[in-house]
Amino acid sequence: MLANFLIGLREGLEASLIVGILVAYCIKSGRKSALAGIFWGTLIAVLVSIGVGVLLSEFVEVAPAGINEIIAGLASILAVVFVTWMIFWMARQAKNMRKELHEKMDQAGEKNITLVLVAFFAVIREGVETAVFLWSASRATGADTNPVLGASLGLGLAAVLGYLVYRGALKLNLSRFFQVTGAFLIVVAAGILAYGIHELQEIGWFPFLTQTSYDLSGVITRDSWIDTLLRGTISFRSAPSVLESIFWFGYVIIIGWLFLKPAKAKTN
Repeated sequence: MLANFLIGLREGLEASLIVGILVAYCIKSGRKSALAGIFWGTLIAVLVSIGVGVLLSEFVEVAPAGINEIIAGLASILAVVFVTWMIFWMARQAKNMRKELHEKMDQAGEKNITLVLVAFFAVIREGVETAVFLWSASRATGADTNPVLGASLGLGLAAVLGYLVYRGALKLNLSRFFQVTGAFLIVVAAGILAYGIHELQEIGWFPFLTQTSYDLSGVITRDSWIDTLLRGTISFRSAPSVLESIFWFGYVIIIGWLFLKPAKAKTN
């Protein structure tokens, strides 16, 4: 639940900030007629994103044995690629995002269909990433961790925070926010990556290093409160294979180092 809450909060806040920047610029520049285009572009992007999540869920439900694991495994790996790119993109572009969106609005002028497209493409990236990542996280953590509730609470809080930031009632240190949540999402993504590898090992795609690397099932029993908590936060598995562990630790070490390196360099 916590993992999905964090994903929903971070991704939802990004989308809320984007919409807030577009709306504020329209009002400030005296182009209130453009608000309708932003509304429709945002709405279409949200509906498409929801549709992606629903299609993934429905397709996996009816897929024959073997295909189910392939979809779950590949979608999980794709979700990790998405979120990894998103973490580093936001770290680089957060300061310039407002300027880039303003430039796109100026280029769109008063053409309503162009404004719809500006809002649509600005939001759809976050939306599709969120849908795929939340779906993969839900598969990895299990239904008993209440992933839908966690995601809904995260998205709801993101919408409230985004509105408060837009109204000027709340000041957020966005660089710090995205740095902290980015670091935690790296751990979450590592668990989803390991889950994807597990699913593909199940159908024989990676028929090597299948031995159990460690077994904590005697200490952390299945469906115990601590097992549910760890699965809900970091997609924990008590007895992963050697290959799963290699990918988990390799991802955390390499991506974590690359992510934290710039912050460390600034303090020197």
